[in-house]
Amino acid sequence: MEKTFIIAEISANHNGKIELAKKTMDAAKAAGVDAVKIQTYTADTITLDCDKEDFQIHGGLWDGYTFYNLYKEAYTPWEWHHELFDYAKEIGITLFSTPFDNTAVDLLEECGNPIYKIASFEITDVNLIRYAASKGKPMIISTGIATEEDIMNAIESCLSVGNHDITFLKCTSAYPAPLDKANLRTIPDMKERFGVKIGVSDHSMTNTLPISAVALGASVVEKHLILDRKMGGPDSGFSMDPSEFEEMVKAIREVEQVLGEVSYPADPWSIPGREASRSLYVAKDMKAGDVITVENVRSVRPGFGLHPIFLKEILGKQINRNLVIGDRMSLDFVK
Repeated sequence: MEKTFIIAEISANHNGKIELAKKTMDAAKAAGVDAVKIQTYTADTITLDCDKEDFQIHGGLWDGYTFYNLYKEAYTPWEWHHELFDYAKEIGITLFSTPFDNTAVDLLEECGNPIYKIASFEITDVNLIRYAASKGKPMIISTGIATEEDIMNAIESCLSVGNHDITFLKCTSAYPAPLDKANLRTIPDMKERFGVKIGVSDHSMTNTLPISAVALGASVVEKHLILDRKMGGPDSGFSMDPSEFEEMVKAIREVEQVLGEVSYPADPWSIPGREASRSLYVAKDMKAGDVITVENVRSVRPGFGLHPIFLKEILGKQINRNLVIGDRMSLDFVK
């Protein structure tokens, strides 16, 4: 089985401090992830500085914010980007980002960004998807608020600029996400329906969802990482701490091992334990000419004798030599 690509999402969990962002990257590497992801936007590139009703958030973790004030608090300063990408190289981990407009893509190109992630709420922005995909890097797109038409439009946007490296992430756009809304059976259907790679972006507070997703065929897992939920911050309520993240990574790697590959061995003796299977053995001493019955030839363990499938064929026939209890039965012994 191909190794699951596990992403630790930092998002706003740097709490406005670049050293905290770096320490979170260190923790991600120690937990065994494959990549760290940040987000590239400013409040002005993602929304409007407006307090009209349309721009106010009601309910949930961010109740009382306007979009502008939330993103002004949560964004990763653009002047950090070069330093963070350099630090990722220094510690030996992949860093990439989610752009929210074309200027973010341009900045990320300067930084050598290797993958483009499109957030759930941007899946309808086909122009952004097309521009990011035009850079020829792998595209990872969350589908939390997507219809089937949105997914098809996103695929077409990538293909229109010659980008075929597309992964969709099954996602529930709720923070934290309830398990009963995950609908992970959609993962194998998405693989078949859209013909692309499928993963999961998880905002729940459990390992159950990502582990189950991998068992269903997810090749990418994305989850938020925070050094300590007690730090607070916009994303703290649905982020794992380092020990929880490490436990999740370990569990996913174990799932990969147990999933293995489709296997129907042609050689029965290549199967461990095959020798303990049933086979036909002489159960009573017999003389040449004796008739084979269910009393003197039986299906027993171990499996070195004649296959039990032959019992019906040999019953009632005579043997051609003397046999003693414990002899492996053979067709060569039958008249």
